[in-house]
Amino acid sequence: MSTVLITGGTGLVGTALSRALRQQGHSVIVLTRNPSSAVPAPGLRYAAWSVESGSIDAGALADADVIVHLAGANVAGGRWTERRKQEIVESRVRSGELLVRALGTLPNKVHTVLSASAIGWYGPDPQVPNPRPFVEEDRADGAFLGRTCAQWEGAIRPVEALGKRLVIARIGIVMSHEGGAWAEFRKPMSFGVATIMGSGRQVVSWIHIDDLVRFFVEAVNTPEIAGVYNAVAPAPVPNAELVSAMKEAKGFAVTAPAPAFVLKALLGEMSIEVLKSATVSSRKLEATGFAFQYPDIRAAARQLESAYRGGK
Repeated sequence: MSTVLITGGTGLVGTALSRALRQQGHSVIVLTRNPSSAVPAPGLRYAAWSVESGSIDAGALADADVIVHLAGANVAGGRWTERRKQEIVESRVRSGELLVRALGTLPNKVHTVLSASAIGWYGPDPQVPNPRPFVEEDRADGAFLGRTCAQWEGAIRPVEALGKRLVIARIGIVMSHEGGAWAEFRKPMSFGVATIMGSGRQVVSWIHIDDLVRFFVEAVNTPEIAGVYNAVAPAPVPNAELVSAMKEAKGFAVTAPAPAFVLKALLGEMSIEVLKSATVSSRKLEATGFAFQYPDIRAAARQLESAYRGGK
């Protein structure tokens, strides 16, 4: 079994991944700014790091076999002011640079680094008949999220020159009953309203959190997995179909549109991503032998709704 060092380990994905790794018998160390305020558990401990000061617990790094790098400011955490955009970029780039610097200068036995990225790497679907889905070899888009993802991946990529196996997961819209996008989509349904964003025709490339966590765990355990993978379900769906699946799983809601001009007024530049259609391929991931537990949005919505009700 391995010792896995996680950045961003207290977030939605990090918490679920930590739990899954420990269930398999791995030990987990979560890097945090305030380890003294965290509560340890069997197989789980906390260690200090600070991206601002460029410091990291050398003992924790020395103990690690694998690093999972999930740290980064929440892209959907507020309007994209210039200050907010700078925070989104720097939280990803500076944390990656810190890990690379630490791995190059401090004693360690780390052999694998797994890093999050996002399908924001890709631009909107081409306006041509039957466009092919985006694949890992496609260039980064020139808009804000595309540039951010390119810098994000670029900051961690030098670990390969240090002899570490690198896996980069370009993560789709994560569906979890504990938070994130699914919880935001569901909020108006608590009042009996299912909201379709804009035209509803824009394609959403999504992934159930259980499948995302399973991919990270398989990447920890499988040396043959290396390089960039789109972490998305095999069946992307239009926003209207996603909302329909959630409405069906809940049992009742009245459908109401959120017009594009309203979203642009409320969200500003961030509305570009909400209204963007991006069909992203999972074929490279599937070629590794990975089998999705939730390949279909309706099955995923039923499980998420059931889990949500069970956890209330």
